Amino acid sequence: MSDQFSLDAVDSGGAIRSAADDAGAFDSAVDRRTAFRRGATVAAGAALTTGFFSTMLSPAEAAIVKGKRSKGNDVAILNYALTLEYLEAAFYAQANANIQFRDPNIAYFSQVTGAHEQEHVDTLKSVLGSAAIASPQFNFGAAVTDEATFAATAVVLEDTGVAAYAGQGTNILQSAVLTAALSIHSVEARHAAWIRFLVGGGVPQSLPLQRTNKAPAPWAYDDAQTEKQTLRAVTATNFIVG
Repeated sequence: MSDQFSLDAVDSGGAIRSAADDAGAFDSAVDRRTAFRRGATVAAGAALTTGFFSTMLSPAEAAIVKGKRSKGNDVAILNYALTLEYLEAAFYAQANANIQFRDPNIAYFSQVTGAHEQEHVDTLKSVLGSAAIASPQFNFGAAVTDEATFAATAVVLEDTGVAAYAGQGTNILQSAVLTAALSIHSVEARHAAWIRFLVGGGVPQSLPLQRTNKAPAPWAYDDAQTEKQTLRAVTATNFIVG
């Protein structure tokens, strides 16, 4: 876990622990890294159990209450972020294990980014403790066995991650949670720019740039993505198998 993004750093004021306590999930006497050990029921009555991800896959049953900031909603957002990080971490881990990369630059990107995504998973799980949702099972198919398919998929996943984090900014109540989300969001944006460059985005293109282009910074403004939009995109990949 990095010094820049640790539980101590993002929860120095105890806001995340307070959110867990309000949700009935946290015993303030326990160590920070076993926070949420009793589990919690949070925003919109969504149970943070091992079945949470399956529920989230239905956009109509999204757990985050849009526009209603609360400590309980912040806990739901942390678990939402964790689902996305599970997906990305598994994607890179499987690609690194299966692909004999021909391009050393893409291999390096995959190794570094995979390590980042796993660290995000570990940190979010340490904050949520036993209330953290369990990782689903994935089948990425050719995306983790073929280098070209991997690179194209990485662009989509990183762009989606950036938009998903941006979409929750106005739903977050506590500054500690917002700090955590922003510290990941900026890294996801760097990942997106990095892989875009590697797949040809560094080649000069005619100006003004079209909306669909490979440039590392393809447009002046990024669109945020709601939880429902993200879940639809994740579901459409068919990467989730159980």
